[in-house]
Parts: sequence; structure tokens; C-alpha cells
Amino acid sequence: MKIGRRKFLHLVAGAAGSPAMLRLAHADTYPSKPIRLVVPVPPGGTFDIVARLVAQAVSERLNQQIVIENRGGAGTNIGTSLVAHAAPDGYTLLLAGSPGAINETLYGNLDFSFARDIAPVASIERAALIVVVNPSLPMKTIAEFIAYANANPGKINMGSGGIGSTGHVAGALFNMMAGLKVALVPYRGEAPAMTDLIAGQVQIVFTTPGSAMSYVKAGTLRALAVTGAARMDVLPDAPTVAETLPDYEATSWAGIGAPARTPAEIIDKLNRETNAALGEPKLKAQLANFGAIVMTGSPADFGNFIASEIDKWAKVVRFANIKPE
Repeated sequence: MKIGRRKFLHLVAGAAGSPAMLRLAHADTYPSKPIRLVVPVPPGGTFDIVARLVAQAVSERLNQQIVIENRGGAGTNIGTSLVAHAAPDGYTLLLAGSPGAINETLYGNLDFSFARDIAPVASIERAALIVVVNPSLPMKTIAEFIAYANANPGKINMGSGGIGSTGHVAGALFNMMAGLKVALVPYRGEAPAMTDLIAGQVQIVFTTPGSAMSYVKAGTLRALAVTGAARMDVLPDAPTVAETLPDYEATSWAGIGAPARTPAEIIDKLNRETNAALGEPKLKAQLANFGAIVMTGSPADFGNFIASEIDKWAKVVRFANIKPE
């Protein structure tokens, strides 16, 4: 059957105006302006540095600038809320991380749900924590620490970077799995927790490599173990906690999220370019300096990982009865 030229043009115009065609056209031209990456912590920390390294690498692949916007406060909830309520057009993204998964249970009155309102785009990295103690204490292994804590009830305090921080819940998970009742002492950031650890005000801290490595190398603090599934390249002599407590694992992690209902075509494009950037040796090496291991995969992979983290930390928050300030 022949179709007249006028009817043919009418059909093409109608197809081009259909929602599916509009979505594809939008994805083809995306991004046509700078992208805002909201980092829900103040500038200067490891999380912020990771955001800037990845933003630079991905922006070069997209041929469009990715602008970092730090929106710290309320345990990352302020920045996360901003993205959860942003237009789902791919121009406002979130540097998502482990606090988002923890906060899903920790806070009961948020104006958003991390699981429902943030769409997983691309995972970036995950990093183990380092378990450090004041070297005045006699223990040199996790097993010795557990024995010492059991023999000295009420004499051990565990510092952390804040209520609901990764270090805080990692310590609570350790208590839960080891059957300990070590007191959890949250500080307003890792720096004051480390200061008091060195001074002997607290005896143990689960902390990030960036906060601990210089002290460990100087002998100011002693590393008992790392909290990942495998030993860390930057601290190869430190065993994992799991070598004493099987199946123990606690890591901080980062990835890119977007407002829910962001078109799948845009999410897939961002995922492809982020994975490609993470495959570059330079970026891998930069992240490794922070003890981080590159974590790539599909948006669905990242979504499944987030769901497992939410479930894991929900059990710990409830067991330890952790409450926000």
C-alpha cells in the first residue's frame, strides 16, 4: 500500500511528538547544560574529594560541566532532601552514600525516603574502616580486644564521628556480633573522636583510612583490623575483623543517585559514562589513595546493593537502639 507524501510527513511528525520519541530525543541531547551534583556533606572530607574526582572524570566524558554543590547538615539529610524533591530531568544528582542507607531507619520523620525518592544511577566505590586503639592498651588483635573488654566491663569507650555515622553503626555491629556492651560515644566529626582517642579519653574508634593512616604510620595509634571483606592494600598487615568474627563487614560507600522518575535513558547514559570513567587507571589510583575499591555495575546492581545496606543497618540501629539527636 502506498502512502502519500503529505500523510507520510504527518505520521513522522506524530511519531516524533510521541512521549517515547521525546524521551529518546531528550536522552540524545542530554546533557545540554551543566549538571549539579549535590554533595550532602561540607567540603574538604574524603566523601567530598571523591565527588570532585569522579565529577571531573565523568564531565570530560559527557562534554559538560558537573558542578559540585555542598549541602551538608542533619547527617546528609538536607542535601538528600534537596535532590529527592528536585526536577527528575538529570540535571540535579546526589552523591549518595552509606549514611543515606543508615538514615532510612535512624530517622522516622523525614520528608523523603532514600529508598523511594532517590533512583540509583551508578555505584562508585566502597572502603573499609580501620579499627584503631590507643597504644597504651595491651591488646594487639581483635580477639585480644574482645577478651579485654569482657574482662573489664565499663572501662572501654568507643568513639565515632557522630550518631548514625558509618563508624558508629560499624561499632554497634561489632558489639552485636561479639556479644559486647562497649559504650558508644559519638562526636561531632571524626577529628574530635581521633583527638580524644589519642588522649586516652576513648579507647577504640572505627574510622576511615583518611582519618587514621597518618596516626597508624607514626605509631600514635595501633591498627587492630580493617572492616572490609578483604585486607586493604594500604594496610596489608592488618587482618580483617571477619578473620575473628566470621561474616562481619562494614564499609563506607559512595555512588550517584537521581530524583525518582528520572528517565531511564538518562540514568543509563550516566551509568555508562560513570563506569567508563571508573575504568580509567588514573581515577582508580586516586580512589585507592583513600583505601577505596572501585565498585561498578548497572543501576539495578546499585539498587540491590542499597536495599541490602538499608536492611543490614536497620537491624543494627534497632538492636543498639540508636536515636538521632
